[in-house]
Amino acid sequence: MKEKAMKIVFLIAACVSILAVALICIFLFANGIPAMKEIGFLNFLTGTKWRASSGDYGILPMILGSIYVTAGAMVIGVPIGILMAVFLAKFCPKKLYKPLKSGVDLLAGIPSVVYGFFGLCVLVPMVQDVFGGSGNSMLTASILLGLMILPTVIETSESAIQAVPDKYYEGALALGATHERSVYKTVVPAAKSGILAGVILGVGRAIGETMAVIMVAGNQARIPSSILKGVRTMTANIVIEMGYAQDLHREALIATGVVLFVFILLINLIFSALKRRTVD
Repeated sequence: MKEKAMKIVFLIAACVSILAVALICIFLFANGIPAMKEIGFLNFLTGTKWRASSGDYGILPMILGSIYVTAGAMVIGVPIGILMAVFLAKFCPKKLYKPLKSGVDLLAGIPSVVYGFFGLCVLVPMVQDVFGGSGNSMLTASILLGLMILPTVIETSESAIQAVPDKYYEGALALGATHERSVYKTVVPAAKSGILAGVILGVGRAIGETMAVIMVAGNQARIPSSILKGVRTMTANIVIEMGYAQDLHREALIATGVVLFVFILLINLIFSALKRRTVD
């Protein structure tokens, strides 16, 4: 009886999760698609001007801003995160492991607004002094997001590396390989699918981040011409203007959420295909 009861509980939990996703999709598409039709799909997706006062709703600058900032965060965060995961799993001395692991866990628990304050008070002046400009730029946002995705990439990648059977490493040593070569030529390739999963989660964290990006990115609704120029992402666009938006303006912001939802879905499908190919 207990097993049957728990099966029912698990089934209800799974159904609630599916229902929540379905309700979110219905809300977004039911409110966003009509706005896209009224504005025009091409005008909405490829328009370069976003001015609610004059009825211009083009989100291409925000789409490009999200892509650029996320790509910059990946360039910065993914290599550092994977190398840190390899170090923790296979090279870290036992005395250093607990402090470093605790530091990574602490990074994961820091609120986004605290990261934003750090970026505003430290990264913005640093970028301004080194590269010039105002400091509120795509580069600053990429650096900050790169730091924010580190815990996700590190923890997932380390777990994947630790899960690789010891026989892979021991077999490489038996064939005469060094410790470093055994790790990088056998253990890390065997954990590729798990490492890729960490990268996927990192992309999701980066593209969905809002508060920290608002505080350091400059929030300029225009196509960025340089990494030192201000940029506005889709999430930032929604948060900044939703508080006073009405009628078509509000529906256009919800339509931006639809585009973001589809964007994340496509990214997950692409990475899933890559992961499947990696496993095969």
